[in-house]
Amino acid sequence: MTGVLIVCGSPIGDPRDASPRLAETLATADVVAAEDTRRVRRLAHALGVSITGRVVSCYDAVEGTRAAALAEQLLAGQTVALITDAGMPAVSDPGFRVVAAAAAAGVAVTVVPGPSAVTAALAVSGLPSDRFTFEGFLPRRAGERRSRLRELAAERRTMVFLEAPHRLAASLADFAAAFGAGRPAVLCRELTKTWEEVVRGDLARLVAWAGDGREIRGELTLIVGGAPAGPRRPAVLGPAAAAAAAGPGETAVAADPDAGTTTAGARGTPEHSAVHVPWGGHPDEEELAAPIAPAAPPTRAELAAAVADHEATGLSRADARRAVMTAYGVSRADVYDALLAARTESSARRPT
Repeated sequence: MTGVLIVCGSPIGDPRDASPRLAETLATADVVAAEDTRRVRRLAHALGVSITGRVVSCYDAVEGTRAAALAEQLLAGQTVALITDAGMPAVSDPGFRVVAAAAAAGVAVTVVPGPSAVTAALAVSGLPSDRFTFEGFLPRRAGERRSRLRELAAERRTMVFLEAPHRLAASLADFAAAFGAGRPAVLCRELTKTWEEVVRGDLARLVAWAGDGREIRGELTLIVGGAPAGPRRPAVLGPAAAAAAAGPGETAVAADPDAGTTTAGARGTPEHSAVHVPWGGHPDEEELAAPIAPAAPPTRAELAAAVADHEATGLSRADARRAVMTAYGVSRADVYDALLAARTESSARRPT
């Protein structure tokens, strides 16, 4: 008789969220395959149970070889509990290979459901949740990440992403560039833990929040609203910034939703060359495959106009400055100098 693989959902923070079935499974399984053996022992202690079976590690680097060994033990009639550090195994966590190997071997696979950062964040976000898509972690490389976001820009469903703290500021800037700074978004940090935090607003506010010098730690889940109904322009620049970014003979990104096509200038969106994009569509593969010229640094007029656009959405002057610093990769002094130059130029144009 073959054994059974039990896929165990674990608490995403507070151990009190664990179910009695999880405690029973950890106490009785012949083998506990854990992403981190130390953490699973601490969890068992918090649940008031002792693990009597053999505990083996099953993290990303060893999962491939571990899957074959666990399949053999399952075929020998043993019960194997598969558990990761937080949430459900195989969902942006190790475990897929183990489950696939067990299923291929004809072994029964069952589950102990548990807390999920995905559904927890979606529930508290206040964004539409009747239809949503889970996108997990975006690619680590900036170019690949931006390409993925361009593909998702027209997605109508609410989207759920996971992100690492050290990449958050850069990723949020890329979100704003691909989706538009006004797209509604909610960032959930350390859900169910002591320092739980939920930041609500739009992508512009999240860019400013992440770029104000704070140290960001913990588990992050980002909920982004889907694309609005009707035609959508793909650029993030507001009308003032678009006009400033447009060079001689270049068409600024139109704010008029009745326009047929638009040209997105490269200055405000690093690594993106100017391409013609149909409303609500995407650049042709041939255009995206073309060599990308280095982006020119933003002019003072562009920076000042971008600050004005962010303020027009309701951001304070300080938050608007921080959002521009993050989106353009410039310093506080650069933004200040740009605003001062714009103020001086405006004064010079006034009639005396």
